[in-house]
Amino acid sequence: MTAATKPLTLDSFPRAIAHVDGDAFFTSVEQSLNPAWRGKPMVTGKERNIIACASYEAKALGIKRGVALHEALKICPDLIVLPDDYETYSLVSKRMFNIMRQFTPLVEEHSIDEGFADLTGCRRVHHCSYEEIAQRMKQAIQAELGFTVSVGLSLSKGLSKLCSKFRKPDGFTAVAGYHIHLLLARTPLKEVWGFGSNTVALLEKHELKTALDFVQRPESWVSKLLHKPGRDIWHELRGESVNPVTTEEKADYATVSKCKTFTAPSSDREYVFAKLARNIESACIKLRRHKLRSRVLYVAIRKKDFSQCGMEADLNRATSSPQEMMPLVRVMFERLYQPGVEYRATMIVLAKVEADAAEQYDLFSTPLRIEQTRAASRAIDEVAELFGKHKLALGTSLFLGRHRITDRDEAPARKNDLLPGETARCRLALPRMNVTV
Repeated sequence: MTAATKPLTLDSFPRAIAHVDGDAFFTSVEQSLNPAWRGKPMVTGKERNIIACASYEAKALGIKRGVALHEALKICPDLIVLPDDYETYSLVSKRMFNIMRQFTPLVEEHSIDEGFADLTGCRRVHHCSYEEIAQRMKQAIQAELGFTVSVGLSLSKGLSKLCSKFRKPDGFTAVAGYHIHLLLARTPLKEVWGFGSNTVALLEKHELKTALDFVQRPESWVSKLLHKPGRDIWHELRGESVNPVTTEEKADYATVSKCKTFTAPSSDREYVFAKLARNIESACIKLRRHKLRSRVLYVAIRKKDFSQCGMEADLNRATSSPQEMMPLVRVMFERLYQPGVEYRATMIVLAKVEADAAEQYDLFSTPLRIEQTRAASRAIDEVAELFGKHKLALGTSLFLGRHRITDRDEAPARKNDLLPGETARCRLALPRMNVTV
């Protein structure tokens, strides 16, 4: 038996980790709520003029995510184009994860359309094999939500994610421990979860082509070349789980970023700055939700031609208050903004994030003002809890109404088709199905 055909382990499923991945999730949700659109090419992302998600019918025509809408319409003039309805996608996502929790309590919400489920030990409860449990989970999701998902089952998160991508859409792939080497032999390095283009290029310089080539190198060699991140991937691909399924919401952020694309490019100075200020408010809300604060601020504005200019600055103290950041943001913005140039997006990145613990004031601090800004932030969060985000906002938000209205400002159907008693800002946490009877 050669090294290429020798199993990495003789165990079948010492651990059983399933990865559930929604197939073209955004468009699949739209098609499940609007049956008349099933089987037709459609995309979402109308508000940004760039495709956020393409249905498999559209992908079959060569239309992919990230393509400009006008290019997609050249390929398919009858293409159905919709604005993204993140509210509905989030609601359907929660239902998907709740279905997964019917099979195991250990479910990790990795993103809006994919998650991991630790099935280890659940055979006794469900009276069937791990493969059958994963199949039942897949069938339950599709029966209740009306769209397909691809499921991978193996010994670790890294392997199960490879399995779910092996047969898409509507795929199911289970790889036991004694068959891992067969999967890895068919997996190019670029498809390994955690490997970027630079890492792949580096490994190819060492004559590695597949994931199997990588795991057959000694651990000491991997550790020297790629350090701990590469060593963790090496263990995961060998079926040795080092990244367990976690049920807790992620709270250990290295950075927090917010980017917003305008529905129509604008050269209005105050409008562009108001969008940037809204990014700051949203980023700070996220910091406070996870009890964090930031020491570094990065600001960027993107022009209509997609070129971008940005600037980074250190804050004099770690904070999660937009009021403390805004004077510096205004200075940075004035240096970046060019009069007469049309801009299409603003972005803010808060870096050097740390826990919001008790701090020791220095000689030049103003404790009273700091406490006043914290009290203001607490009040903003309390109002947001009751009435929704941005009910209390910076004065610059008054300029948000100065944008130019275009057909890209079309609201998602859920915001237009309101149920009795609902308003544009206050709706029931229920998706709405549109069926013609």
